[in-house]
Order: sequence, then C-alpha cells, then structure tokens
Amino acid sequence: MNHHITLEGAHRPLDAAGLATFVDHTLLKPEATRADVNALVAEAVQLGVYAVCVSPSFLPLEIPVGLDGAPDLKVATVVGFPSGKHHSDVKAAEAARAVRDGADEVDMVIDIGAAKERRFEDVQADIAAVRAAAPHPTVLKVILETAALSDHEIIESCRAAAAAGADFVKTSTGFHPAGGATVRAVGIMAGTVGGRLGIKASGGIRTAADAIAMINAGATRLGLSSTAAVLGGLTADEGSY
Repeated sequence: MNHHITLEGAHRPLDAAGLATFVDHTLLKPEATRADVNALVAEAVQLGVYAVCVSPSFLPLEIPVGLDGAPDLKVATVVGFPSGKHHSDVKAAEAARAVRDGADEVDMVIDIGAAKERRFEDVQADIAAVRAAAPHPTVLKVILETAALSDHEIIESCRAAAAAGADFVKTSTGFHPAGGATVRAVGIMAGTVGGRLGIKASGGIRTAADAIAMINAGATRLGLSSTAAVLGGLTADEGSY
C-alpha cells in the first residue's frame, strides 16, 4: 500500500515519527493502576507521541521535561466519561478540577441521549458549561459517540460543539457497544467543522492502515491505546504510508 496524506500543505509520505505526532497515547481502563500510568508516560516519551490521555483520578502526572525546558508531552483527561449522562455542573466541576490538576486538554462526553432526541441546544449548553469551567488555553475535545448517532445527529452535534467554543470533536469513547471510529463518521465531522475544529478519531484503531485511513478522512488527532503496534506498522520493509 502507498497511502499519502497532506501535512502542513506539503504532500509527502507519513512515517512512524510523523504519525506519532497525531497520537494521544491512551489508558482509560477501569482497572488501570498508577504503575500502568507511569509505564504509559514512559512509553509515550519513547514513542514521541503528542499527548497521554488518562482518567482524572491519576492527575497530576509527572511529565519529563525536554532540553528546551518544556514538558515532553501534553496531558489529556476525560470528563463525564464514558456515558455522558452527568449533570452539566458536575461535568464542569470535573473539568475545572482536571485543569487545576495539570490537564492541558479535556475530552468530554456529550449527553448522547439529548443528541438522539435532537435537543441540540441542550447539547450546546452542556458543552458550553465545560468550556466555561476549562477556558482557553485548555483544549476542549467533545466526544460524540458517533457509532450511536445518525449522520444528521453527528452534523448537528458538531455544530453545537463549534457554537459552544470547543476546539475538537471526537468520534468515540471506545467503550460503547455500537463501536468506535469509522472513516465515514470522521468524514462527516470533517465536512461539517474541518478547518475550524480539530477532528479526533478514537476507538478501535489498531493498525497503521486504520490510522492512515482516519487521517486521510480528515482526522487531525488519533486516540490510540495500541500505539506501539500501530506505529510499528510503518516499518522500513513495508514502506511509508
């Protein structure tokens, strides 16, 4: 295979190091331990990824500092996870605590039922409450759980996220039985808010081919738990994608 994507306006092959810069190296299993998280951070630094994403109870994290004096990784966490069925003020309080505990980025779950009922004003208000509690420069990503939504519901939820001041829309928690990220969903999201908001594909991305397909569809960030395996798919003997 010879997949190509556009990076910073230049059409060139993407190698493992380039792909790593898209990645939030993620550990959200309920049984995760502090030792697991420490190992995640160490692996993330080794792999050269953009961020780690962990449950809020693990914050604050000790992140190594690079030669320039800046942390080697961004720290992301989740809010209202994984169901989204929390009151907005509870989500807001969780987000504010996460920021105090050192989170650079917050990935919140919308009230998926509200989107199913097409109460998009309520979806927007829920996101806006978290945005107010975690203002810029904190990056706010909005998890839609796209596998549970129709195309129309994805589009309107993306519009609600943009109106509420979010920075990204994200496909999935990775916990919903309906499934995770799909190329189709990423394409719909990119077609709705691409160029204005980032697009994070997350959930079920386990190979390099999966990752490249998501980027080609418009993803600007990837949530991966099998990061080493995905990056390992871009090997010299297989060629760059």
